[in-house]
Amino acid sequence: MVINSKDYLELEGVNVMLAHDFYPEGHQGGVGVIQNGQRTATNGDLRLEPTPGQWSPIPKVGKRVVDRQKNEVSVRMEYPNPDMNRKGFNPIIYPDLNFAYNIRVKPEGRSFRIIVDLDKPLPDEWIGKVGFNFELFPGILFGRSYYMDQQFGIFPQQPNGQMYKDAAGELQIKPMASGKSLTIVPELDAQRMTIQNLSGGNLELLDGRGKHNNGWFVVRSLVAKGASKNAIEWLVTPNAVSGWQSEPVIQISQVGYHPVQSKIAVIELDQKDKTRKQASLLRIGEKGGLEPVLTSAPKEWGDFLRYHYLQFDFTKVTKPGMYMVKYGNYQSRPFAINAGVFKENVWQPTLDYFLPAQMCHMRVNEKYRVWHGWCHLDDARMAPIDSNHFDGYIQGGSTLTKYKPGDNVPMLNRGAWHDAGDFDLRVESQAETVYGLTLAYEEFGEKHDNTAINQTTLVTEIHEPDSKPDLLQQIEHGLLSVTNGYRTLGRFYRGIIEPTLQQYVLLGDAANLTDNIPYNSKQPPVNATGIKTWADDRWVFTEQNPPRELEAAADLAAASRVMKGYNDTLATQSLQIAKEVWKNTASNNILPRIQLAAELLITTGDKEYADYLVSKTDDITKNITRTGWYIGRTLKLVNNTQYKQAVNSAVKTMYSTIVADGKKTPYGVPYEPDIWGAGWGIQSFGFRQYFLHASFPDIIPTDYMLDALNFVLGCHPGSNTSSFVSGVGSQSMTTAYGFNRADWSYIPGGSASGTALIRPDFPELLKWPYLWQQGEYVLGGGTTDYLFLALAADHVLNKK
Repeated sequence: MVINSKDYLELEGVNVMLAHDFYPEGHQGGVGVIQNGQRTATNGDLRLEPTPGQWSPIPKVGKRVVDRQKNEVSVRMEYPNPDMNRKGFNPIIYPDLNFAYNIRVKPEGRSFRIIVDLDKPLPDEWIGKVGFNFELFPGILFGRSYYMDQQFGIFPQQPNGQMYKDAAGELQIKPMASGKSLTIVPELDAQRMTIQNLSGGNLELLDGRGKHNNGWFVVRSLVAKGASKNAIEWLVTPNAVSGWQSEPVIQISQVGYHPVQSKIAVIELDQKDKTRKQASLLRIGEKGGLEPVLTSAPKEWGDFLRYHYLQFDFTKVTKPGMYMVKYGNYQSRPFAINAGVFKENVWQPTLDYFLPAQMCHMRVNEKYRVWHGWCHLDDARMAPIDSNHFDGYIQGGSTLTKYKPGDNVPMLNRGAWHDAGDFDLRVESQAETVYGLTLAYEEFGEKHDNTAINQTTLVTEIHEPDSKPDLLQQIEHGLLSVTNGYRTLGRFYRGIIEPTLQQYVLLGDAANLTDNIPYNSKQPPVNATGIKTWADDRWVFTEQNPPRELEAAADLAAASRVMKGYNDTLATQSLQIAKEVWKNTASNNILPRIQLAAELLITTGDKEYADYLVSKTDDITKNITRTGWYIGRTLKLVNNTQYKQAVNSAVKTMYSTIVADGKKTPYGVPYEPDIWGAGWGIQSFGFRQYFLHASFPDIIPTDYMLDALNFVLGCHPGSNTSSFVSGVGSQSMTTAYGFNRADWSYIPGGSASGTALIRPDFPELLKWPYLWQQGEYVLGGGTTDYLFLALAADHVLNKK
C-alpha cells in the first residue's frame, strides 16, 4: 500500500482516505475505505458516544498533511467545533469537554495503521466514554458473517441487540461481539477486512441502528486512562484482490430517446483497463431475441474522476422499438426509441404520486392505500423569540408580527407540501413549487387530470379524475399556504416546522405527528388523558430576508396569471401581495427584484416594470447566467433596442461558457460533483436551457437541455446507473429518502439528489434509504424542474 498522487493510500482496488470528506453526520468523514469498487467503511474518528446520531458532537477538522518522508497522512482534530457549538444552521449541543488530537494513517505492507495521538490525557470523568469509531456500511453486510476472536455471527437485517441504560441513564445497545481482532465478511475476497486493536483494551462491534434508524454498524475501542501518544492504534487489512479492476458500466437514459435527438451511451472503464471492445446497439425483437442494428468501436473521450470514458454514438438509429446497448459481455437495461418516449410515464408520476403524497393538511388516498392521514390541522403557533431551531430556523428578538410567542396563528392549516423527509414547510420551497408548476402550465398547456383534490373535505384521491387540471389544483394548493400566511402575518412566513426533535425525526404517516387540535389559550391545556393538546403544534418562524421575500413575490406574480379564471380570489390575492412586496421591499441583492419586475411585467404589461428592467441592463447582463432564462421572456414586452441588443450579446458570451463547461465531462453538461448529489443542479440547468432556447433559438440549441434530462434519467457517473426519479425508467431509485424510507420504499415521481462524490474522486449512489445527500426528495426546483424538463423535451422534439 502506498500514498498515491491524490493523497490517499492505494493498493490494487483498495483506497484509504483521511479527512477528504467533511460530512460525518452524513457518514462521510475521518478515515474511510473504498474496497474493490464499494465504500465499505467511513467516519474513522474519535467520538463521544458509542453510536452517534445526526446531532451528535463532531470534531473540528483541521488541515490534512501528507508527509511522504514519514510515509503517513495526518489531520488535526479538536472538540468542540466552535462553528457548530449551539449555533449555526444545525446547532449541536457540545458537552464541557475540550481536547485536541492528531489522526495518522500509515501504509504497512498490504495493511494500514491508524494511530491517534492526544495532546494530553482525557479527564477522568470521560474515561470509558471517548473512543475511536469506525463505521461499516450495512447495505452490503446483511446476511454476511463476522469473527471476533472466538465469537462469530451474521450481520442482521434489522437491529436485534439488547438495549440498556448506561451510567448516565442513556439508552445504549449491547455489543454484538468484543475482542482483540475482528474479521468482516471472511467468505468474500472483495469485502474481507480484518481490524486488530494494538493499543490495549477490546474492540466492540455495535449495531448503530438500535439507537438511530439511520445508523451504521460501528467498530469501536475506548481511549484508556492516562493515554496520549498512541492512545489508539489499529492495524486494518482490507483485502485487496490481486489485479482487480472495476467492471465496465454502460450509462444510458433509462427511459430512452426520441428518434431525432442525439443518442450517446457513455461507457465507464477502470483507468487500468486498456482493452477495448466493440459496442453494439441491439433491438429487442417483438417476438423475442436481440438483433444487432449498429456495431462500432466506441470513441475515446478521456479521463474524468477516477475512470476512463468512451462514447458510443447511435444517433442515426431512428426505428421505433425497445433497445439495449452492449459492450463486450456487458449490457444495459432496455430503453425505448420512440417519438412518444416522453409523453407517458415520465413526468406523470411526479404529478400523479409525488406531489399528492407530499400534500400537507390533507388525507391522501390511493384506492386501498392511504399515503397519509389528515395532518397538521392544528397549525401553527408563533415560535419563541431568540430561538435557534435544530433544522436551521432562527427567530430573532421579535416575531415581526402582532402575534406573541406561543400564540396560535390562524389560516396556516391549509395548503402546502411537506418538504423532503421532515414535514416542514419552507416558504421558498412552497413558492418555488408553485412557480415551476405555473411555468409548466403556461408553456405547455397540460390539462392532465388523474387526481381529485377536494379543498372542502381535505381529501385527495389518486387515480380519480375530477375534470380539473391537476397542475392548476396543485398550484392552488401551494398558494393557499403562501397567501394565507402573508395575509394573516402581514409578511411571508420563513417556515413552519415541528418544535421537537422527537417529532422531526418521525418516519411514516404524518398523521402521527399531531392531534389536529389547534391551541386555544381559553381552553384547558390538557385533554382527558392529561396530555397537553398544544405541545405537538408546529411552530411558525418569521424573518427579515428581502431577497427571499422578493423571490416568493415573483413566484406569486406568475401564479396569478394561471389562477385567473380558475380561482380568481387567489389570482387577485397573489398579484396584490406581489405588488405590495415590490413597493415595500428594498434589498442590496438586486437580482431577486429584477426577477420580480420581469414577472410583474409579464403579468400586467405595466410600463413601470419595463422601465425598471431597462435601467438595470448592466446588472442583468453581468449576471446573465442567473437572469438570462427569465429575462428572455421579457424581450417582446420591453420596447428598447439597446436593452435587447445587450441581452443578446450577453447570452452569446454565456453560451460559449456553457460549451466549454460541457466539454469537461463525457455527459455534455456542466457537472462538478460534490458531497451532495448534483441531480437537482443538473435539472435546474436543463430547465433554464429550455427558456434560453425558446427566447434565443439562434444562439442556444436544445442539446444541453436534453443532455441534462439524460443525466437525471441514468446517463451519469458511477456503477449505479439508476434514474434519479423514482419509478421512472427501467431502473430507478426505488429505495429513497422520503417519509416512507424506513420501509425501504419510495414515492413515484420523487426526484432524488442522486450520485454524490466521495472525495476526491469516487462517484457513489448507494442503495440505502437514509443518505439524504444521495437519496432525498425535496420540493421547489428539486421537483418541478424535472417535471418541466420532461414536458419540455417532448415539446421541443415533437415540434421538429
